[in-house]
Amino acid sequence: MDEIILVFTNLPDRDSAQRMAQALIENRTAACVNILAECGSVYRWQGKTETASEVPLLVKSTRAAYPRLEATIRAHHPYELPEIIAVPVSAGFPGYLQWVARETQATEE
Repeated sequence: MDEIILVFTNLPDRDSAQRMAQALIENRTAACVNILAECGSVYRWQGKTETASEVPLLVKSTRAAYPRLEATIRAHHPYELPEIIAVPVSAGFPGYLQWVARETQATEE
């Protein structure tokens, strides 16, 4: 089975988060996307400290699907430099992990 990953990204509002989640599911780069509650972010950008409200996404995918997933996020993300961080899932319920692997397999169009 392909390695399962959890990908984090943030969007500026709930509408763009919903559109991103739909795109990731529709092109089978993610099996599931959790749209979390709005949070505050503090970061340095172009030499200045910034604050923003953002909507975090937790994306369940596979290492094999990651290149397509990253390309989808970059194509649909409104930020110049979107946060896209992937971490490996070291353990989990086998049935769920198998489902993630099945749902992110590229299909023949």
